Amino acid sequence: MNSVREKTCSVCQNTFGCGNPSETVRCWCNELPPIFNLDNITDCLCPKCLKQATIKKIDDYVSTISPENSRNNIAKDLPKTTQLVEDIDYYLENGNYVFSKWFHLKRGSCCGNKCRHCPYN
Repeated sequence: MNSVREKTCSVCQNTFGCGNPSETVRCWCNELPPIFNLDNITDCLCPKCLKQATIKKIDDYVSTISPENSRNNIAKDLPKTTQLVEDIDYYLENGNYVFSKWFHLKRGSCCGNKCRHCPYN
């Protein structure tokens, strides 16, 4: 039995494959952070639209974080993953990984390396 279903993105109307988590093929969307509900989205999104919506939601949330409230943030309570997502957990600058404020919030504490985007300073 084929576990991949064809879906239509509710934003851009492009078709894409969607795995069924109850079957052997997990959906690609499980690679992105399981963040809060995406506003005004009624059905699945294609990889590009879901990543853009996730980045927007994370940016909106991160903009509310200050050193005073950084230790009590919801990102640290999300399920831990070992996979990093470009443009969400890090970006590349001159061939180097630069970790985002979101990445550090998920960690839950300062590592002491004086990172550029550390929210705990």
